[in-house]
Amino acid sequence: MTLDWTFALIIATTSVLTVLTALLAASYLPRWAVRRSDAGLTGQRASEAVFLFDRHKLVDATPSARQLLNAAPAGPSDWSRLVQLLTPHFPAFQREIAQLEQTGRTELTTPHGEGRLLATWARGLARITLSDTSGGDVSAALDSQCLAAQTAELNTLRRVVAHMPVLAWQQDAQGDVVWANHAYLSRAEALQEGDDALVWPLPRLFEMPGDAPAPRRLSLTTPDGQTQWYDCTALDQPDAPMFFAQQADALVSAETALRNFVQTLSKTFADLPTGLAIFNRARNLVMFNPALVDLTHLGPEFLAARPSLYEFLDKLRENQMIPVPRDYKTWRREMAELEEGAASGEYQATWTLPSGLTYRVTGRPHPDGAVAFLFQDISAEISLTRRFRAELEMGQAVLDSLDEAIAVFSPAGILAMSNEAYVRLWGHDPSTTLGDVNIRDATRLWQDKCVPSNMWADARDFIAHIGPRSPRAETVRLSDGRALNCRIQAIGGGGTLIAFRAMAPVEPSPA
Repeated sequence: MTLDWTFALIIATTSVLTVLTALLAASYLPRWAVRRSDAGLTGQRASEAVFLFDRHKLVDATPSARQLLNAAPAGPSDWSRLVQLLTPHFPAFQREIAQLEQTGRTELTTPHGEGRLLATWARGLARITLSDTSGGDVSAALDSQCLAAQTAELNTLRRVVAHMPVLAWQQDAQGDVVWANHAYLSRAEALQEGDDALVWPLPRLFEMPGDAPAPRRLSLTTPDGQTQWYDCTALDQPDAPMFFAQQADALVSAETALRNFVQTLSKTFADLPTGLAIFNRARNLVMFNPALVDLTHLGPEFLAARPSLYEFLDKLRENQMIPVPRDYKTWRREMAELEEGAASGEYQATWTLPSGLTYRVTGRPHPDGAVAFLFQDISAEISLTRRFRAELEMGQAVLDSLDEAIAVFSPAGILAMSNEAYVRLWGHDPSTTLGDVNIRDATRLWQDKCVPSNMWADARDFIAHIGPRSPRAETVRLSDGRALNCRIQAIGGGGTLIAFRAMAPVEPSPA
């Protein structure tokens, strides 16, 4: 008895699992499969072609509908192909079908009423039915529609081939031209000597094998001796290879102009005394000139190997052609700042080398993330500047050693030089003044510390005078009673020298 109940329980459990499995399987059926069943494409009449679309995806179709779709023009999807096929026969198709989800149903007929289109919306699917209203078999109507679609596509292709500017032709196994488009025929007629018409077989304008894997640039010579360039491409076909030739005169001219421009730049760079090094976005050396070899003492073989920027700088460091701090980490940080500054167009530095040479290094950004470095040997300029500065310091030292107070004015009346005796006499150091001291400022200072005199107006007139000037001398008296001998004379370059010598006051004689 217990075994019977156990067996019955097993049977019941198995039945329940079977039902649950069936329910789960039904719940996991694809949504479109359920909707397809509801759409009911089975048992359609032969006079109808039915399409079932989920948005732009074809879910199902009757055999006659698939036959019609196979004859439609090429397109990116089944929906686009059907639209191209039906729009010429049903002009309002696209407008009406766009509102199908809202309207739920639309019906269209051909302009002459021989064909009918019924579109319905149910459960998220669009059902499109084509039928022949004349009562005949839909196959005949489909054949006519397929033929019309193919004829329209053929006419379109013919117009495209006839008007496209690219030369197109086919060659047989012997290399004879068996077909050519209008552009090819026109070019062949233009290149033909005389006024004779083209004869069969057509002339072959380009010597190009059918198995050419890549485009080739070939040329034609016109009767007047001009050269025309074409980019030719071969397309291998089972029956006869297709060839295409696109005119490339403008491209060839641009490439020639660019090549000439690059050659001109190369010659210019080769004659520059400034070293040039251009690094691309990846910071590899892509261009340099001979001056860089001379200035950096780096071999052409090393530079031609396209070293990176850091390899380039490391090599300069090995050759002692770069100022190097005591520790390597500091040097690497300075080189990183050099790269960043060059990329932003802000790097300019003067390198004083251990050899005594001095280089001015400038970094400039270039298009596409590249950077360029300019190396100039300014050793002679620095040496001349140092020599000039030394001479100025020596001349100043000579002036400071004189007891006479000296003031030198430029032709514009600006105080250019003075000595220590001048500072002691007038209590004013022009070197500490932020702005320029002109003759009016100076004479105002002198006049404030002297008894009124016409000497200061004469000094201003002397400096402002253009042409030969005779030296002048006069004695004025300081506020403390001392006599002040003043002399004014012209010096080289249009400048003026004014010298002052203060005399000790005369003590009165005893009574």
